[in-house]
Amino acid sequence: MNNYGESNGDLNVHEKQVEGRDHGENGDGSGNGVILGIDGGTTSTVCVCIPIFPSSNTLPKPLLVLGRAVSGCSNHNSVGETAARDTLEEVMAEALSKSGSNWSTVHAVCLGVSGVNHPTDQERILNWLREIFPSHVKLYVQNDAVAALASGTMGKLHGCVLIAGTGCISYGFAEDGREARASGAGPVLGDWGSGYGIAAKALTAVIRAHDGRGPQTLLTNKILKALCLSSPDELIGWTYADPSWARIAALVPEVVSCAEACDQVATKILVDAVQDLALSVKAVVQRLGLCGEDGNGFFPVVMVGGVLEANRTWDIGKEVVKCIQEQFPGAHPIRPQVEPAVGAALLAWNFLMKESTENCHS
Repeated sequence: MNNYGESNGDLNVHEKQVEGRDHGENGDGSGNGVILGIDGGTTSTVCVCIPIFPSSNTLPKPLLVLGRAVSGCSNHNSVGETAARDTLEEVMAEALSKSGSNWSTVHAVCLGVSGVNHPTDQERILNWLREIFPSHVKLYVQNDAVAALASGTMGKLHGCVLIAGTGCISYGFAEDGREARASGAGPVLGDWGSGYGIAAKALTAVIRAHDGRGPQTLLTNKILKALCLSSPDELIGWTYADPSWARIAALVPEVVSCAEACDQVATKILVDAVQDLALSVKAVVQRLGLCGEDGNGFFPVVMVGGVLEANRTWDIGKEVVKCIQEQFPGAHPIRPQVEPAVGAALLAWNFLMKESTENCHS
């Protein structure tokens, strides 16, 4: 998932690593094989391996994670298809190795990856996965926002998710299966509520203040100190030397600090970001009718990403929720207790259970 910092937090899961054993054949609860869940973002890619739990309405607590691996970017729009494929294959292999499992024990894979914006994107990735896994393995490809939603609803597709990390997107599902999204088109097309968008506006404000086009701001000294630069002129070289989204988004904490010090420029940047993020959620809610006919219906809003973390006085996530609930009082914010990669794995598990039930009734 796209965070501006390392912010997986407490996953409320138990990771069990056993060397040299095949979990598909022992008594640890995974005798029916394993499931891989992958959260592939612009900043990093996470893969978890979980056992196939017995079909029931309740999941075990704590949720058993057999293995977990982390690698780099797997967004094909950012690094190209070959590099994205290599990253995904590498992270799956490592998670299986850590779990003591192997490719033959995999029964299902759910890949939630950023950059999947069209059925052709899904089909291209599915074709690649089919080259790796036997035909009996169930394969599911979703946008990474879907995995993030599932991390808050424990694998159920209902409600809305707001992701605000390096990038941002809002994605939702109605109970009848209809889905909608807003934002998520990248910084060039205006994801201004994202970590990248916030930091890019801050860098722009520093340049404008330096050349006389904008007001003076605490952002100048704060950002220069953070980057070990001596002059705003040096920001130009720093920015274009490596214009990666995550590198720029890492400056968000500096913007928040300046806003907490009552800097008007920084405060306006954050207020605008809050409005933009809330607007993306509102657009999805209205298109899907999640709020009901009277506008007061209950629905979950899963909050994911470093920008939304409640660890500062100027709490972006809290302000976004306040803005959403002014229009939709039934919006219920959820901070996931598991990471999006686990959400992807739970999606695959739910899909498997649904198919199993349908086959039993056919």
